[in-house]
Amino acid sequence: MRIDVLSREYPPDVYGGAGVHVAELVRALRSDPGLDVRVRCFGPERAEVGTTGYPDPVELAGANAALRSMGVDLPMAQDCDGADVVHSHTWYANFGGHLASLLHGAPHVVTAHSLEPLRPWKAEQLGGGYALSSWVEKTAYEAAAAVIAVSAGMRRDVLRSYPDVDPARVHVVHNGIDTVDWSRRPRPDAVRALGVDPDQPSVVFVGRITRQKGLPYFLRAAAQLPPDVQLVLCAGAPDTAEIMAEVEALVDGLRTTRQGVVWIDRMLDREDVVALLSSGTVFACPSVYEPLGIVNLEAMACELPVVATATGGIPEVVQDGETGWLVPIEQVDDGSGTPVDPEGFVADLAAALVDAVSDPARARVRGVAGRVRAEQEFGWATVAARTLEVYRSLR
Repeated sequence: MRIDVLSREYPPDVYGGAGVHVAELVRALRSDPGLDVRVRCFGPERAEVGTTGYPDPVELAGANAALRSMGVDLPMAQDCDGADVVHSHTWYANFGGHLASLLHGAPHVVTAHSLEPLRPWKAEQLGGGYALSSWVEKTAYEAAAAVIAVSAGMRRDVLRSYPDVDPARVHVVHNGIDTVDWSRRPRPDAVRALGVDPDQPSVVFVGRITRQKGLPYFLRAAAQLPPDVQLVLCAGAPDTAEIMAEVEALVDGLRTTRQGVVWIDRMLDREDVVALLSSGTVFACPSVYEPLGIVNLEAMACELPVVATATGGIPEVVQDGETGWLVPIEQVDDGSGTPVDPEGFVADLAAALVDAVSDPARARVRGVAGRVRAEQEFGWATVAARTLEVYRSLR
């Protein structure tokens, strides 16, 4: 079986959970000698056999970002000739997958990592391009032979956002984690080089500076942490200048009242992220929108307990009282994920964080339990096998 995988992100250009998912899924699928897995991704040519990069069309150099993405999809779709299945990831590549299915007759599978109707703040980033990305996604989902949701919560979101999609075509296959690459490996000297004291308690956040990650809520909640607890932010790639300015102001405010606020605003390699997670006391995931949250699995695999918002697919990963703490949230029903009571959410998040760091021994027990859960429930071999079942059901 030949499977053509279409994605904006692919190593070395990975900046989010969708890119991690594609890279790991492809690696697991390629371990099956009966499969011919070809990757078609945005960007420069890759040295990897079976992988082709597609740069932005020079004719669209000054165009809206969404339109440039659609331009990349055109040659990708053409090159899918001969595929048995075309599998696209995120709206950036959904257009290519949809066109390839129409052009070549291969069934199109879409994996739902996030949904445009539930990210209205992207209009700030894309302008009129948000209308294009929304149209692409809706068209692709409604025509797809199958939709793979990365959590049961995401499946509900797909069916709510796109009621014309047949529920029988929407399958749940959870995201995964490589528990070999992601495992507890303390490196105190590496952590010190990043400005963090591994001998002091710390709360770690890893994520992009985007509305969905809830970073401003977290920074407000962090003001309630005990003074000896470090705040470690691995946060970069802001969606807009406005949210970057908001985060900068909140970080500056924290630094006027407490020590140990460490902001790493560049992409770290995996070994350094593992070192930070391995030295932490607790991991924070304050997202207001999270289909599943690979970042939580990464923390759990490194034996770090998680304090996370009880939204989207997060409760399918983080078990309250066992592998971490879930923070309740009531959200406005407009797709933005905004808390109905922002101050109440911040207070609840602060209380959970304070509780988590108040008893390091208990946090350690929950961290070990998280590792066990990651190993048993979220291995990539299992994800690949379940994905392959979806492919075979379409033949």
